Amino acid sequence: MAHLERLNGIVSFVEAATALSFTAAAENLGVTKSAVGKSVSRLEDRLGTKLLHRSTRKLTLTPDGEAYLASCRHALEEIGGAEQVLLAKNHQFGGRLRVDAPAAWGRQILLPVLANIVKQHPGLSLLLSLTDRIIDPVEEGVDLAIRFGETKDTNGLIIRKLAEQRAMIVASPDYLRLRGTPITVDEIQDHDCIVGFRRDIPNTWRVRNLDGSTSRITPPATHEIGDGAAIVDSAVAGLGLAQMPSSLVEDHIKSGRLSAVLEEFSGAKIDISAIWPSTRHLLPRVRYVVEALANEGRRGSLGN
Repeated sequence: MAHLERLNGIVSFVEAATALSFTAAAENLGVTKSAVGKSVSRLEDRLGTKLLHRSTRKLTLTPDGEAYLASCRHALEEIGGAEQVLLAKNHQFGGRLRVDAPAAWGRQILLPVLANIVKQHPGLSLLLSLTDRIIDPVEEGVDLAIRFGETKDTNGLIIRKLAEQRAMIVASPDYLRLRGTPITVDEIQDHDCIVGFRRDIPNTWRVRNLDGSTSRITPPATHEIGDGAAIVDSAVAGLGLAQMPSSLVEDHIKSGRLSAVLEEFSGAKIDISAIWPSTRHLLPRVRYVVEALANEGRRGSLGN
């Protein structure tokens, strides 16, 4: 009974600390506000320290409360993971999976794959953010992030390569008729270019050298656009050269809306990787989805 009361106190504290409200915590737990308050008070008495500052307006965490909250969240996640392991043996796992991926690729390529996974596992729900902003999965509470290219700042993260795709340089036929087709990499500097950016810094482009190695160049940032789909649309509209993953431009090339240029120097490989916090590694939903994505990558569904 004492162990159950202790666990109830921890759950009540985590809910209250997350919402910074006893009322909201009570609603989430389906109990009364006073029950949550008493449960947290008993927990504080047992620990001999205050975890929450109470006022008539809101709750705030004490320094001890902040440290304890992180430990409690991890412990509850481990308990949930243990339960999910047992459920996964019967292919019955669920919970909310928080995924972050590059915007255009996420909409066009990843979302259909995730939709199929969710349909096979009705207990699984998605919280999907599609953005070209680089996030810290640990800081932002993301279970699984998809990244292109080199991965940096990987402390506390697990990385698995899922697939690779080619970086294609493209332009619309109308643009090439008007401005000419570049023959060498140096001629890119004489063209209008559409480039993405991160943290207000224009992206470089990958080019393949004759010996098979890859170099990076800085194209003229005639137009800077922070969304992959909008970059492709701008290239189709004739605003200039663009470099994008092959999976996002191949249909446009086949239809004639875009033409590949500098093919001898284009096609540098870009890794597609799954990244997740090491604390999420044991969660069956994370492990299952990563494995499912890896299978899709082997089939060529994520890139080529």
